Amino acid sequence: MAKDYAAISKKIVENIGGVENIASVTHCMTRLRFVVKDEGKINDAAVKATDGVMGVVNQGGQYQIIIGNHVEEAYNEVLKMGDFGEASQVARGEKKEPLTLKKVGNNILDAIVGTMSPLIPAIIGGSMVKLLVMLLGMAGVLSADGETYKILNTIGDAAFYFLPVMVAASASKKFNTNMFIAIAIAGLMLHPDFRTMMEAVTVGDTAAHFLGIPVVGVKYTYTVIPALCMTWILSYIERAIDKITPAVTKNFLKPMLIFLIAAPIAIIVVGPVGIMIGEGISAFVYFVQAKLGFLAVGIMGALWPLLVITGMHRVFTPTILQTISETGMEGTVMPSEIGANLSLGGVSLAVAFKTKNSELRQTALAAASSALIAGTTEPALYGVAVRLKRPLIASLITGFVCGCLAGMAGLASRSMVSPSVLTGVQFIDPANPGVSIAWIAGISVLSIVLSFVLTLVIGFEDLPEEE
Repeated sequence: MAKDYAAISKKIVENIGGVENIASVTHCMTRLRFVVKDEGKINDAAVKATDGVMGVVNQGGQYQIIIGNHVEEAYNEVLKMGDFGEASQVARGEKKEPLTLKKVGNNILDAIVGTMSPLIPAIIGGSMVKLLVMLLGMAGVLSADGETYKILNTIGDAAFYFLPVMVAASASKKFNTNMFIAIAIAGLMLHPDFRTMMEAVTVGDTAAHFLGIPVVGVKYTYTVIPALCMTWILSYIERAIDKITPAVTKNFLKPMLIFLIAAPIAIIVVGPVGIMIGEGISAFVYFVQAKLGFLAVGIMGALWPLLVITGMHRVFTPTILQTISETGMEGTVMPSEIGANLSLGGVSLAVAFKTKNSELRQTALAAASSALIAGTTEPALYGVAVRLKRPLIASLITGFVCGCLAGMAGLASRSMVSPSVLTGVQFIDPANPGVSIAWIAGISVLSIVLSFVLTLVIGFEDLPEEE
């Protein structure tokens, strides 16, 4: 039976202190993310007990309520109740809160997650098309030199090539600045004439001069951090220009001044520094992997469900994209998710098999299908593993074991799709497909079977039928 998200949202708002206690609200793929004025007014137990709420996380300065795949319906109902979302005082920049070191860290995390979450469908869609093209090429259905192959590959690649533009559009909402100016400045970094100058020299060398100031040659396609940082800075530039331009000239002088100030800052300072930050993060990942080897993948596999619980897993999105753009594959975070994701499916199947609670059985079966087929693990995490506690241990152990095996096998993803039974093809190595397919199949089966058995061995305290 379909849930009434109007009633669910109303109850949520009431139990977090009412409309007057909400400063702003956003959402990602599965969570409502509230910024509240007074956390003391939240009735945590009542929120968790609300039908349709899978769990609650208070992290990063946000009160996050896990709804699942219908989060957008709940979000739209919440927006009807008051001055929230992009229309809120916080979003408009009219209300400021005192900054602390913790607040700065939370803001950075919130900016990354808030910007990247809306882009995930486009990234997944592009990734799946690129995987399809790769498989059709390997099967001999399409020739790599054929026009159909090239057009399909370009369709899949578009979301990655123009990623800076997408990031700028998403970040402009987060930082409350003009979206189209943000897109135009990000577009400058991808303009054919500008790219020709940038790519005419070795990366890091001076490619051109602007008013005598050197412009470093860098590649901006497939990048996240430069556009994200520049859009944040643009929000301050826009507000400053707005204050100094006369009202009668705002419609033409204000945008011109913004362009003349923001664009040079983007290509001279922010862009190259952003690329350096991204390369530094990737270098750190390579360093850890080189030092720990397959253990790095195993440790990440064990930690991944905990990162999803806290909502910090989206922080790795820029790193994964940066690594894939540089090397064509990512071999630490993505392979670790095979065991982590599928183990939650196995855990849920075990709970469905053993429980005497019919409602819990239905929840577990739905959560298992979500994790195994779609790679969406929040229903399994909050509806089963965290709720029953001990099954989470089975998932963490399985994530470590299967992560180590994925690391030993050298599995690496050619795209960024949440691993599941259906999306394991992203780990196929075109140079050695047979061996990689065998490893993928073996690890996938082991993830489900091992987590299933461990859940039955460790056991869990079943819920009474009335719950």
